[in-house]
Amino acid sequence: MNTRGLLDQLLKSGQDLLQKKAGATPHKGSSGSAGGLGSLLSGAGGGALAAGAMGLLIGNKKARKVGGKVAVYGGLAALGVLAYKAYGNWQAQQAGAAKGEPQTLDRLPPVQVEQHSQAILKALVAAAKADGHIDERERNLIEGEFRKLDNDEELQHWLHAELNKPLDPADVARAARTPEMAAEMYIASVMLVDEESFMEKSYLDELARQLRLEPGLKAELEKQVRQASL
Repeated sequence: MNTRGLLDQLLKSGQDLLQKKAGATPHKGSSGSAGGLGSLLSGAGGGALAAGAMGLLIGNKKARKVGGKVAVYGGLAALGVLAYKAYGNWQAQQAGAAKGEPQTLDRLPPVQVEQHSQAILKALVAAAKADGHIDERERNLIEGEFRKLDNDEELQHWLHAELNKPLDPADVARAARTPEMAAEMYIASVMLVDEESFMEKSYLDELARQLRLEPGLKAELEKQVRQASL
């Protein structure tokens, strides 16, 4: 299952899609080929299809509020850079703690990038369900859009299972194999959640608890998203 290219293109296409919904001008070069990480879905056709899938995940009523946050991500590498900065800043604040190099997905070999990508996509699907807007009809539409992107049976079975699961932050958190992966999953969730919604904010807080994020790290991750959205 090649989640890596799919997720990269979702983030890149979501940038243009949501900026247009919010009435902003898309960034230059933010659509089209996803480069090395996005070869699976390179080209304008893949970008348009990915934008449709991203739009369904977010839902029309959320697009205006979360559009600014999603627009800051140019793809997987950009998300990894934010996690790296947040994790590094948090480490620097820990007196006497070991200061190892954060192993975020922008600094990892391909096999590990794929593992991180699967965990992040799982977090995105769960965050999309946090306000309860995905009903059976929308699940079918989302699955149809992903099938257009990639008809790989393994990916389709995985997506179907994730969309139909009850929302469970503990299940999402179990996908985090490293602290850096947990940080990336949380950033992706913050990106998609409308924090003005009590239901969605509650989900985000419980996810952070299940991911065992230290309060200082949680705050630093949220700070990076806010700064990047300015």
